[in-house]
Amino acid sequence: MISSKAIATLVLFIISIVFVIHRVDIPVRRFRNILRIRTISISLTTAPIIAILVLWAAGCIDTTVIKNGIVGTQGVKPYNILILFFSLAYMSITLDVTGILQSAAYWVSNKGGDSGWKLFFYFYVMLTLISIVIGNDPVILSGTAFLVYYTRAVEELKSSPLPWLISEFAAANTASMVLFVGNPTNVVICEGFGVQNAAFTAYTILPFVACSIACFIALAVQYRSAKYLPRRITATKLDVRSVLLDPVSAWFGSILLGSCLFVILVVSFFKPNIDVWMTILPFAVVKFVYDLVWDWFRFKTGIPMLGRGQTDPEKVIPAETSPITTSVVPELLPTSQVPHQGLPSTTGMPPNGGPSLHADPTTEYYSPKQTSSPASILLPQNVFSRDRFSMFFENTNKGFSTHFKRAKERFPTFFTALPRLPFALVPFAFSQFILIEALTHQGWIDVFATWLVRATHLRMYPTIWVIGVIGVILCNLSGTNIGATILLTKVVRAANMPPHSLRAAAIALAVASNIGAVSFTFSASLAGLLWKTILNQKNIPCKQRQFAMWNLFPLTAMTAVGLSVVSAEMAVLYGGNVS
Repeated sequence: MISSKAIATLVLFIISIVFVIHRVDIPVRRFRNILRIRTISISLTTAPIIAILVLWAAGCIDTTVIKNGIVGTQGVKPYNILILFFSLAYMSITLDVTGILQSAAYWVSNKGGDSGWKLFFYFYVMLTLISIVIGNDPVILSGTAFLVYYTRAVEELKSSPLPWLISEFAAANTASMVLFVGNPTNVVICEGFGVQNAAFTAYTILPFVACSIACFIALAVQYRSAKYLPRRITATKLDVRSVLLDPVSAWFGSILLGSCLFVILVVSFFKPNIDVWMTILPFAVVKFVYDLVWDWFRFKTGIPMLGRGQTDPEKVIPAETSPITTSVVPELLPTSQVPHQGLPSTTGMPPNGGPSLHADPTTEYYSPKQTSSPASILLPQNVFSRDRFSMFFENTNKGFSTHFKRAKERFPTFFTALPRLPFALVPFAFSQFILIEALTHQGWIDVFATWLVRATHLRMYPTIWVIGVIGVILCNLSGTNIGATILLTKVVRAANMPPHSLRAAAIALAVASNIGAVSFTFSASLAGLLWKTILNQKNIPCKQRQFAMWNLFPLTAMTAVGLSVVSAEMAVLYGGNVS
């Protein structure tokens, strides 16, 4: 019997999802003309928290439900997932800060030559391979910035940048299914279904290859017209080394990240019960200490900071911010307009003096329009009226600004990477876990599990297709793929499936939660919201309808091919007699 509190819980859960998908800004009046708050935003970062507070106040949930959402139940530990994700994100972002992704992009551009199709294919492969190792978010951040300027710099691509950007988005998100650390949803699946980390890759590698190939073919078919992918483009030979800002850190970071992933797989194979954060956190701490020591050593010895340290603090430009992460996404300009300190004059400039394709998101020199204090990244200017409190605030702000500038001069790697970490993921992820616990508390998970049993009859192949298709759909309707994965993991566990169907459901969900980001709504993943924010900052229009239209064919192809491969894998593992 469904109670009124259960109905209220489900309704508030759905309402919070609506605001996650579609942000609403509510205008408010100014309070005595002192604190000028123009709008209150109900969005990804606030809607789930508001829903939890309302449910708590109404008595629909209690402190036990909130505690379970934070600590975790049934082997799923939210804190483990977040520590793991942030540790890997820090190592990946600081590696990207060295300019290694831009260097790889330059190399690929040279290999592609003047062939538009060859260049399109090479970029797709490069972004796929890098995303396997460092995850989709760092690639979305830097790869999008690079492609924006690349398509603007090449005359034949100015009118059609979206095919390249859509393809980059699809490649990065599809590749995140290979390693369990590639996406927070993968960690949820490994913990929720008891899948070993090494086994996860063994299960997903073949579906990934099939999905990646199917995605590229679908993209090539829908962009076959010369107006999207010109057969010939004007190519310029680029200096690959010119954008590698910190070769020493690039080597150290690459070796450390590779060692970290290898150790995680080995440890998970021999000691599967150890929390993953215990393995990955020491590597992140080592990288953090290295960044501080190396930057301080270069500062004290006068070694050029290669474009990241500032000798003139007043030329630091405030970063553009996004609703997902206060990431640094600068306006990309030819290097001839960039005032470098301690940087070779040829940096970012091709040998023939043509336009630079320097797209380093770690440098903050690019916009000549304004010269503001970096404190404006964190503290808004001109917020208060000119009273004593206002003067006190401004004086405090100036003091903070001075200390911030000095710290960034001495430790540019850390202070460049810090604002790019997705801090908004913390309250959002915990809120999603708590809301799912609320549904469990009110009996909805058992109801959904009953529906799943009726739809699949606990058979393996129907389970693969039902979970896979519903997973892709729920990525659009459950407040990003994280919410969809948490919800379906709980539902499948509550259905008490036999071992073969349970394992099949886990792998099908792994495929669905990753390719589901290549979907119909930007909010299907945090990467989608970040991607959309960068495009808005670069004045590249991409409407929701257009995004859905371009993703429909690749997503359909990947869903069909990916789930078919999962079905074949399960047939080999459990025999053809399992239905």
